[in-house]
Amino acid sequence: MLPALAENKEPLVDKREVLVLTPIQREHVLAEMRALLGGIQGLLGALAEDDMKAVAEIARPLGISMAGKAEDHLKGVLPQHFMQLGLMVHQDFDSIAALAESGGDNKAVLSELSRSLKKCQACHAHYQIFPLKSSTTEEKNSHHGH
Repeated sequence: MLPALAENKEPLVDKREVLVLTPIQREHVLAEMRALLGGIQGLLGALAEDDMKAVAEIARPLGISMAGKAEDHLKGVLPQHFMQLGLMVHQDFDSIAALAESGGDNKAVLSELSRSLKKCQACHAHYQIFPLKSSTTEEKNSHHGH
């Protein structure tokens, strides 16, 4: 456990901004995050093998081309800050691919990946995502004291 958490005797209150999304929007955002996380795992494995060809092949699809596939329908829903962080992360993956394709070394790729993960951490520290409840779900819960 982190020392700061172990010392804190107060109940933890999540003060992050709540983003309420439809189930489809929420699944899209979370699926993209899972794809990025899987990509990071793949990048680390490729870096451990010193395989820059694999680094480029893993990073390129996670770049701006991924961001352009479905973000248009989320622009009016998600905060601009959230969207900017996501766009910068996708740009970082393009940079990682370019580094690997141009003969960059592990240290340069790891440095770029570290900068990108800071953006992921900032986003997760600032936001939490909840599904929009349907009115029928809310009615059922209100009748049962939930």
